[in-house]
Amino acid sequence: MNNTEKLDAIREYIYYIFSSDATGHDYYHMKRVARMTNLIAKQEGADQFIAEAAAWIHDVGDSKLFSNSDDELDKLNDFLQTINCTQSQLKQINMAAKDVSFSKGTTPATLEGKIVQDADRIDALGAIGVARTFAFGGSKGQLIWGNDNKENTSIQHFYDKLLKLKDLMNTSTARQIAEERHSFMKYYLDQFFHEW
Repeated sequence: MNNTEKLDAIREYIYYIFSSDATGHDYYHMKRVARMTNLIAKQEGADQFIAEAAAWIHDVGDSKLFSNSDDELDKLNDFLQTINCTQSQLKQINMAAKDVSFSKGTTPATLEGKIVQDADRIDALGAIGVARTFAFGGSKGQLIWGNDNKENTSIQHFYDKLLKLKDLMNTSTARQIAEERHSFMKYYLDQFFHEW
């Protein structure tokens, strides 16, 4: 298989796993992150195949989505071997996807990983980010907001995480893209509290 065929196979694998997710970490999230990763990778001179492959798989094994993270990662690596990813590609893809999550508080070691992290964070911003925040909150039984109980609400998530993301981008390309989405979220919150 050439790299294009490998990416097609990875996309199908991800569709199978995430097509019915209702937390905002669905197949279309992976697709947007992969597309954004590709755009940033071109601008930043990264290995596009490694970056895009890592983008597609970056949420496989995430403990907030899977009860057995290690098992999911083992299945993923078995799958990547069946589509003839080389050992070098396997290592690079896993390395790029490993430290993407915000909750880990880490920065990926490779340029490709930094780009996937940026793309994932960009998808948490803007109009899509607002929609994903409420989808995730609803799936976890969170309140939207409360005057007496602000902790663990969807609106509090903006302050705990989302409004910090713009300043945590790794690449200059991502910082430019994040700026507009960040501004939109601030406008959204102003309107939310005006209506509340």
